[in-house]
Amino acid sequence: MTTTSEHPALNPFRPYLHFTEDECSSEGQRTPVNTVFLTNRECPWHCVMCDLWKNTLAETVPAGAIPAQIDYALSRLAPAPCIKLYNSGSFFDPRAIPVEDYAAIAQRLAGYERVIVESHPALIGENCFRFRDLIGGRLEVAMGLETAHPEVLRRLNKRMTLEQFSFAACLLRANAIDLRVFILVKPPFLEEDAALEWAQRSLDFAFGCDATAASLIPTRGGTGAMEALAATGDFAPPRMETLEAAMEHGLGLKRGRVFADLWDLEKFSNCGECFAARRQRLQEMNHRQVVIARTGCHVCGGN
Repeated sequence: MTTTSEHPALNPFRPYLHFTEDECSSEGQRTPVNTVFLTNRECPWHCVMCDLWKNTLAETVPAGAIPAQIDYALSRLAPAPCIKLYNSGSFFDPRAIPVEDYAAIAQRLAGYERVIVESHPALIGENCFRFRDLIGGRLEVAMGLETAHPEVLRRLNKRMTLEQFSFAACLLRANAIDLRVFILVKPPFLEEDAALEWAQRSLDFAFGCDATAASLIPTRGGTGAMEALAATGDFAPPRMETLEAAMEHGLGLKRGRVFADLWDLEKFSNCGECFAARRQRLQEMNHRQVVIARTGCHVCGGN
């Protein structure tokens, strides 16, 4: 848990990050996506592995601040068919995104074919459906499954069970809202030799919940809590080949799109000789949604 003094000095009327990225659409086309990281109140869940609180505020933003943040970002981004509004927490937490701003937010999203927000499964309900009715495009909600390992999930302080995740997914499906799932590759409390199996089982679970997309995120340190777990032997970052193998499994299922998170990927590589080629391979797999043959390496053998 954080304290007020740990929060950075962020402007509640400015997003802390915005950019355009390419992503493979559900139609199989490489499509630009405008991504806006909104500045808002810290998430109340305080999951062990999460460092997103570093870009949040101690208090709820004033009414009108979130629409102003979106105006700021969109004035600096080219038009795109899809937009992600990520907020280091849950979009449907009224202490993070004021409900009275929904209509103004929806006005700014006019013309977008798809709107993606993120939420804890516990908050899928009336606010979610209200926002869906306000926007003109298709709503997609990203939810953190993290892992299908029940005991590890409990120890992450997610305060969610697999049954609760599945129930929230059913609510989304019943209300014509698409589901995107975040999955951790080798979360804490899981040994390396079990990491791939549970990443695969988590992908199976996500697509069993009718997810249309799943993002594989190598588990990183940097939260303070993760460093404490590393000191006790309860956490070590995954190897890059574990992410590669999980990605191959997910694409092989052909049940939805699978994306590998490439941020800070060099931290998970033990070979500088082949890293650039392996990263490029994963990026191409993200864009094309097909498994590309691995290339060897005279230093590490590609592993």
